[in-house]
Amino acid sequence: MSSEPGPSALRLVWVYPDLMSTYGDQGNLLILAHRAGARGLAVEPVAVRSPQRLPEQADIYLLGGAEDGPQALAAQRLNEDGALHRAARRGSVIFAVCAGYQLLGRWFYAKGERHPGLELLDLHSDRGPTRAVGELAGQVDPQLGLPVLTGFENHGGRTHLGPEAAPLARVSAGIGNDGTTEGAHRGTVLGTYAHGPALARNPALADLLLRWATGADRLPPLDETWTDRLRSERLAALPGG
Repeated sequence: MSSEPGPSALRLVWVYPDLMSTYGDQGNLLILAHRAGARGLAVEPVAVRSPQRLPEQADIYLLGGAEDGPQALAAQRLNEDGALHRAARRGSVIFAVCAGYQLLGRWFYAKGERHPGLELLDLHSDRGPTRAVGELAGQVDPQLGLPVLTGFENHGGRTHLGPEAAPLARVSAGIGNDGTTEGAHRGTVLGTYAHGPALARNPALADLLLRWATGADRLPPLDETWTDRLRSERLAALPGG
């Protein structure tokens, strides 16, 4: 995996894998690289560990889950670095899961203390009365044009959206943000509590991120035999599925 992006490839930055890489969230990077490469797009994955400066000229930035301490440290270093803020202002795609999703907001709690987030989404997160663990599903915001969201959640937080953040989905199983909504998006910044990895279980979401990054209205179709089987199995396992 390269440490610096090339001049012409689709640049995928895996942010702080040394701090934020729980629950197999690196799989989101692998899925994006595979689905882009299968369509003939040149791809260059870039892994940036927390002591390093974050490159500003990338197409998609990926943040994964983390424990409380690493989450707080990641937020501190990303705020000090500032590159992700500048990339967001330029319209780069940012996709964040669980702890990575929480730190995109105004603040979050870790180890019982409130920590400043990156303020890239209008939301904040606190601690919930119970831990949310299990299958997560929901009807995706119609303006995104995606099928049902499916994933696995494991988090103790509850996330509250402000008026400038739209929910990614309305919960039909699991907790998500608060038992009613799941995830959030604004522009080309999108966060979710769904592991699985999220983009393996939601290939249409992966393609949406690729379309945002490339500016394409549509992408050539791929053989979805195995992804459809995975989605069908997980959705059928839901209560009433």
